[in-house]
Amino acid sequence: MRKLQFISGGLLALSAVLAWGMSAVAADPVRAALNQGHADEALQTLNSVLAQNAADPEAHNLRCRVYYQEEAWDRAIADCEAAVRLDPSRSNYHLWLGRAYGQKAQHVSLFTAFKLARKVSAEFQQAVQLDPGNADALADLGEYDVEAPAIVGGGLSHAVALVPQLRAASPSAALNLQARIAESQHDYDTAESCYKSAIGQAQYTAGAWMDLAAFYQRHGRTDDMVAAAHTGASLDRRHGTALVDGAASLTQAHREPQVAIQWLQLYLNSRAQTEDAPSFAVRAKLAGLLAQQGDAAGAEQQLAAVHAAASGYRAKVTALAADAGR
Repeated sequence: MRKLQFISGGLLALSAVLAWGMSAVAADPVRAALNQGHADEALQTLNSVLAQNAADPEAHNLRCRVYYQEEAWDRAIADCEAAVRLDPSRSNYHLWLGRAYGQKAQHVSLFTAFKLARKVSAEFQQAVQLDPGNADALADLGEYDVEAPAIVGGGLSHAVALVPQLRAASPSAALNLQARIAESQHDYDTAESCYKSAIGQAQYTAGAWMDLAAFYQRHGRTDDMVAAAHTGASLDRRHGTALVDGAASLTQAHREPQVAIQWLQLYLNSRAQTEDAPSFAVRAKLAGLLAQQGDAAGAEQQLAAVHAAASGYRAKVTALAADAGR
C-alpha cells in the first residue's frame, strides 16, 4: 500500500485526472492518498473528477472508500451503489458495497439492520461469483456467515463450505476462517491451533501473530496476548498495520500503554501505511492514549493532524480518542 502526496505534486497530475477520468495511472495518486489517510486531499480530487464525469465508476468506488474510512456510512453507500450500478461486473465494487452496508447495519435499529444484513450477504456473494479467487471477498463472506444467522443468509454450514475455495486463494485466510468457525462452536483448542498454523502460511507473519494475540485477548488470556503481540511486533520490520492491531489488543487489556503508544508512532512514521488503518484514525487513538498518560500537548497535536487530514472525521475524534483511553 502506497505513499504519495498528490495535491502538492502540481497541477499537471490533477489536470490529467480531470481530462482522462480515473485511468489506472491517474487513479494511483488518489489510492496513495487513500492509503496515507489524506482524506480531504483525496475527496478534493475525486469531487473534481466526478464533477466532470459523474458516470465514472472507479471514482465513485474510491470516494466510497474514503467515506468508509471517515465512517460516513450513508455517503459511502451512495458512492459504492453508484460504482456497482455503473459497472456491475467488478468484484471489488460489490465487496466494498457489502462492507459499507455491514458497517451501516451496526449503527441502525434492529429492523433496519435486518434488511441491510441481507444486502451484505448478497453483495459478498456477488463479489465471489464474479471472482471466485477474490480472497478478500471470500474471507469477508466467510466472516459474515460465521457471525450472521441463517435467516439473513449466514450460517456455519455456509462458512464451512467456503473453506476449500478460500484455501485455494489464501491458505492463511482459510485457517483464520476455520479458527473463527471453531471459536463460534466454543472449540477454543482447535481455534488456537488454526491461528498458530496460519502464522506459518501468512505472507505477513506479524499480522498473523496479532490475529493470535486478538484471539487470546477475546478469551481473557492476557499474558499470552502480550507475549504474542510482542512477538508479532518484533517481526514487523516495516512497521505495518500489525503494530496498530497489537496496540489495540494492549489497550483493550489495559496493558503497557507506553508500548502501545510507541507502536502507533512507529506505524505513523512508516512507509507501510494502508487504507485499512488510515493515519487520521490511528492518530485519534494515539491522542486518547497520550491524554490518558497526561500528555495533553501531545494529544492536541495529534488531534490537530487528524483535523488537517480528514475534516469530515472530526465528529468521530472525541469518541475514538475516548475509546483508545479506556
